[in-house]
Amino acid sequence: MPTPKTQKLKNLLSEAASYLDKHDVVNEKVSAAPVGWHLEHSLLTLDAIIDGIKKSEPASYKSKLSFARLLVMTLGKIPRGRAKAPERVRPASIDREILEKHFEKTDGKINELTTINSGQYFLHPYFGNLRLKPAIRFMEIHTRHHLDIVKDILKP
Repeated sequence: MPTPKTQKLKNLLSEAASYLDKHDVVNEKVSAAPVGWHLEHSLLTLDAIIDGIKKSEPASYKSKLSFARLLVMTLGKIPRGRAKAPERVRPASIDREILEKHFEKTDGKINELTTINSGQYFLHPYFGNLRLKPAIRFMEIHTRHHLDIVKDILKP
């Protein structure tokens, strides 16, 4: 059951799923990757963050000042073309059926966020450690970033 802290994320996931039928569309002027790549990358990222949060030990949390984190979290936007996705969240292949199942799996993982201790965190490769609340915000920003790319790919 979604709570206020996960509802935005679930809404973004629903919106992303609405583009499943266009998973193979490419627009080289926007991105060399098809729509499905952006959808799958978003799902892989959500899964990796949630798994990282669940495995974390709140007592091990260490804060680190990050200008990039401050900028992205304040503006609510990720600049395009600045960062390269870590290998583990880069899709290998895009298949509609697999994408459908992945959306269901990720939806379940988002539900798990409602039971996680607020002191738990994940280690972002550029931003450092993000506790649960800022991690959820980052997941929203990241998912919205890729939805914006998808929309630009699909523009006539």
